[in-house]
Amino acid sequence: MLVVEIPGTTARLEMVRVAGGTIKVPNPKKAGALIAVRVKPFWIARTETCWEAYDPFVYGLPPSGKAKDPTGADAVARPSKPYIPPDLGWGHNGFPVINVTHHAGTQHCAWLSAVTGRRFRLPSVAEWEFACRAGSAQPVKPTGPALDAVAWFEANSAGQTHAAGKKKPNAWGLFDMLGNAGEWASDLSGKPVLCGGSWSDGARYVHSGARAYQTSDWNASDPQMPKSKWWLSDGSFAGFRVICE
Repeated sequence: MLVVEIPGTTARLEMVRVAGGTIKVPNPKKAGALIAVRVKPFWIARTETCWEAYDPFVYGLPPSGKAKDPTGADAVARPSKPYIPPDLGWGHNGFPVINVTHHAGTQHCAWLSAVTGRRFRLPSVAEWEFACRAGSAQPVKPTGPALDAVAWFEANSAGQTHAAGKKKPNAWGLFDMLGNAGEWASDLSGKPVLCGGSWSDGARYVHSGARAYQTSDWNASDPQMPKSKWWLSDGSFAGFRVICE
């Protein structure tokens, strides 16, 4: 396991090494067909990104150190400041980031890269599903007690996210790959897509092949966040997990 500390903060990222391999995923150019994708080795976070790792990026915290003014990060923009608690009062430290766009996750990775000296980014769908399957040649679609053991979803979430890492991890030690907060990735066409299902989805929609593309409904209301390329006013199911090359 690789542990990456975020300079100037108490936050740390625990990363699991994925050796790489080949996975078959849906072919975006041919409906119903699969395409084999070669996945290179990478490190992936054991949990979804939590608020204590995201707050310094949003608010420029702490008041001193690299986390506030990362060297060489002139091109890294910061999100607009939210006017209401972006965690919706569900829980903060230890809880997954929610209500964020793919752009926000991408820029957070650029910021992480600048402050740590390592290269972080969001995964591709092939990388994400390869990690989610954890060595299985087939898609992962647990049901009944097996799903309840590994995921927060509509039937057991009580209508909100929960602290990361409280369910059983997959075979590679990765928590909450299914359910809780959905996780941003890029599909084979480079388009942002949310993977794995979330706390708000029914059991049939929580599996390794679950995909959701952003619609106008994800930013329909205006709870003074405000609407922007950073925040999703109705995206309480949208979060992300980082990988490190």
